[in-house]
Amino acid sequence: MDKLLYVAMSGAKETLASQEANNYNLANANTTGFKAALSAFQTRSVSGPGYASRAYATAGTVGWNAADGEQQATGNALDVAIQGPGYLAVQDLSGNEAYTRAGDLHVDLNGQLVTAGGTPVLGDSGPISLPPANSVSIGTDGTVSVVPAGQTPNTVAAVGRIKLVNPPASTITRGTDGLYRTTDGQPASADASVRLASGVLESSNVNLPGCLVNMIELSRRFELQIKSLHTADEDGQASTKLLQSGAT
Repeated sequence: MDKLLYVAMSGAKETLASQEANNYNLANANTTGFKAALSAFQTRSVSGPGYASRAYATAGTVGWNAADGEQQATGNALDVAIQGPGYLAVQDLSGNEAYTRAGDLHVDLNGQLVTAGGTPVLGDSGPISLPPANSVSIGTDGTVSVVPAGQTPNTVAAVGRIKLVNPPASTITRGTDGLYRTTDGQPASADASVRLASGVLESSNVNLPGCLVNMIELSRRFELQIKSLHTADEDGQASTKLLQSGAT
């Protein structure tokens, strides 16, 4: 009986964890540059004294889908999309270096180049600040150029270059804020081979129909496991009654 309880209980618990990962993907289906989280189930044996006859399931995220999302033209000069592998360097809330694929940039009220979420974009020597300008453009190598206010369109000045990195996938992790960081906490080296396209954005690579189908499947699986728990409880009660009747 306890075997059934272990299977059903652990299965229901980990199905909820898998539902959480699936819902996370659904919530970010329209997030620029988002990479879908991957989850998987594993079998774990119950440790402790006695015969190893009990096993339970565990579920967890095992990384993310590294495939590129679809690139959509916007015509906005401050919208950029990384071509192939790589990341933009940004400064997180704690002041440390982090990385993102989201290239929907703008200039804030303080003249800093920031992401849509207000995270400062980093250059070779820290956050990139721009002077008052008639226009701003971003080159394929991340160079940020402006036409200063009051100047003619032919007067172009480079004010910085976005730090572009491409660390190995095994050396980075994704935080709950959606930003990527190196596992050892050290800044990744700039990679001159990473290229940007201006006027386009990389969309999320979440497979929305697949997520919806998965949500239904996980819901049905959870219901089946809860039903198994009720069955185990009913069988236990029936067994207890039989033992009691035999004792009398």
